[in-house]
Parts: sequence; C-alpha cells; structure tokens
Amino acid sequence: MNKYEAEKLLKILFTVWSKESSSKWSKENPANGQCGVTSLVVHDLFGGEILKTQTVGGWHYYNRINGERYDFTESQFSEPIKYLDIPSNREEAFSDTNMSQYSYLRDNVMKIWKNCDFN
Repeated sequence: MNKYEAEKLLKILFTVWSKESSSKWSKENPANGQCGVTSLVVHDLFGGEILKTQTVGGWHYYNRINGERYDFTESQFSEPIKYLDIPSNREEAFSDTNMSQYSYLRDNVMKIWKNCDFN
C-alpha cells in the first residue's frame, strides 16, 4: 500500500462507514466501533498482519502492511493511542463485528475500490 492508496481508502471508508458496519457509528464519530471490521477489509485488500492494542474501550484492531502500521479508525479516539502492536488475527478481529457488518463494509468498499484509478 502506498500513501496515495491509503488516502483513497480512508476517503472510501468515511463514505461507507454507517450503522450498517457498526452500531456505534455516528455522524460525529464515524470511525467509532469500526476497527475490527475495517481491519478485516483492509486485510482482504492488502494482506499483511492484523495487530491489536489495549485501549480504555477494549481491544483496538488495525493493520501492518509491508512493515508499516495503518490505523484507519484512529480518529474515533480523543487521545493519542499508545500502540503496542500485539499480533492478532482475523478470528480475534471478527469478535469485534459480525457477518452482516463485515459483508456490508467489504462489499461496498470493494465496489468503490474497483472503480478507483490508482495509476
């Protein structure tokens, strides 16, 4: 993943995130509750690793791709995250979501992603 792809993906996520992808979603904080489902979709697109860090609200999931950390849902927090980069996996990240939310986010992100030109 390069910087341009990361910026485009973040824009897509902010467009697609909704109550359909997390019951914690709100217009004021669209990334809220989206970490598990988003880390799974990012993993689908780019592979890499799923990592986790303990926060006040519980486990927070994000990705490492080609040695670089990508946390597309960090904006849900009001304070900076102290990343521990603990190895995780799809099963643990899925414990933070459900099949309906995952399918919604994956299908909608993939549809928009395929229509984006990254050249």
